[in-house]
Amino acid sequence: MLTYLLLIGIGMLAGLSGSLVGLGGGFIVVPALAFLFPELSPAQLAGTSMTMLLFNSISSTYVYSRQKRIDYPAALRFAAAAIPGSIIGALLSTMVTGRLFFISFGIFLILVSLLLLFKPTRPFAWPLRPTAQRSFIDQSGVQFDYAYHMPTGIVISFLVGFLASLFGVGGGSLMIPTMTLLLAFPPHIAVATSMLQIFLSAIISTGTHAALGNIDWMMVLFLAPGALIGGQIGSRLARRLPGPLLLKILAVFLIVVAVRLMTNGG
Repeated sequence: MLTYLLLIGIGMLAGLSGSLVGLGGGFIVVPALAFLFPELSPAQLAGTSMTMLLFNSISSTYVYSRQKRIDYPAALRFAAAAIPGSIIGALLSTMVTGRLFFISFGIFLILVSLLLLFKPTRPFAWPLRPTAQRSFIDQSGVQFDYAYHMPTGIVISFLVGFLASLFGVGGGSLMIPTMTLLLAFPPHIAVATSMLQIFLSAIISTGTHAALGNIDWMMVLFLAPGALIGGQIGSRLARRLPGPLLLKILAVFLIVVAVRLMTNGG
């Protein structure tokens, strides 16, 4: 019984923090499951986490859609590019050893967190001209105007899909910095759009992991309800926090988890 309660709690924490910063919650689930259930292989950690993320992204995406903060054209195109990468990542996850998995995951998270902590106050002056321009008003009446280079987002989305499926994370840890720094997305729009992309690519990634037998469905049964509840709470809190603060919260989470993985993982 205690194990089931822990799984529900992990799901709630992952849903809350994941939707709050647009990660999807895998950065909580993977280390937690690795610590509590050392018998799980890296492939099982990734597959089980990705399945939980699918349910979490459903909940969060629904709330963000109600807030009218999702850039649907961008999310659909980015997800289409991420899906092939997610399939490849799931297939390769069975070949990664435990120690290599945790060290690689830790390095990945540290690099992303440093990017967020020391990012410039303005987006990078990307040399390629914008190919898409967006202007819309969200539910609260705030207007967003920005332009970005769509091919850059598509190329990076493929890489994000691969890493997300390989590690069992949502992919927001790479997509949000890409969208805010390279593509000039407002932080709140980047978080909401990233969550829809996570949902779409997680469908295929979860299906691939399921076909490979990488998912512990009993764990998912208890992780998912907690993630659904936490996702609802987190996505509602996100709209009340300033954009820069969201990115700082994301960076702190990543550093803590990365150090934990690299020192105690495997």
